Amino acid sequence: MRRTALAASAAALALLVTACGGSSDDGATTGDGKADGDKNAPAAAKALTAAELEKAVLAQADVKNGKVTEAAAADNIPQDQVKAEKAECQPLVFAQTGVAAGEPAATVKRSWTEGSKKPSGDDVSEEALDKAFDLDKVLVTLASYGDGGAESVLKDVNAAVSACAGGFSYTAAGVTTKIDKVVTDKAPAGADEAVAVTMTVVGEGGDKFPVKVAVTRKGSTVASFTVFNLGSAATGKDFTFPTEISDIQLAKLAKLS
Repeated sequence: MRRTALAASAAALALLVTACGGSSDDGATTGDGKADGDKNAPAAAKALTAAELEKAVLAQADVKNGKVTEAAAADNIPQDQVKAEKAECQPLVFAQTGVAAGEPAATVKRSWTEGSKKPSGDDVSEEALDKAFDLDKVLVTLASYGDGGAESVLKDVNAAVSACAGGFSYTAAGVTTKIDKVVTDKAPAGADEAVAVTMTVVGEGGDKFPVKVAVTRKGSTVASFTVFNLGSAATGKDFTFPTEISDIQLAKLAKLS
């Protein structure tokens, strides 16, 4: 497994985003992730407390497959240690590294790692091995905001997607990462607003691999998902965003919104 891929995983899956519109419980969003009409949640929605976020965040009991853990130290990068080469791309960098943008009232993070897929019997074919390494790791970041801060985060991410589609570089905790391009994806359902992208990371030696990022808003809380796939890091092939994780997380937030 290439060292670059593992480094990307350890540092919050090192990748930026390509935005996309999504659907929601309260109102459909347009292709750029902006809600139609006046169906957004009220800007004055009360920010959830740290205790409420802890209650709402993804837990082991919520998943049927894989393991949920506290975020690793490498996934808790201070905001001032994350900087995009282009200022307009900063919102994407925050989203990809799991760093809450702006001034959140409270934040919480969890990591989910998909359960292993063992080849059946003695099958050691290339296809069987590819399947065995087709494992997702998701960094989930929840951040609550007051005074319309959550809406501002989504607005900034949407703008960054448009401005940074051609790629950019950023530095996180002293490590520089190059993003070749940002492509819009289908956003997760169940949010008031949602943006989703696939970012192509350029590794050592010029190898490229995808990382998927989704930034969603439910009421006054922003839930972001950074997804790294072990097999894709090795092959460079695309993979499917694990909607089962975003579905569970957004459903839990809906109960508190």
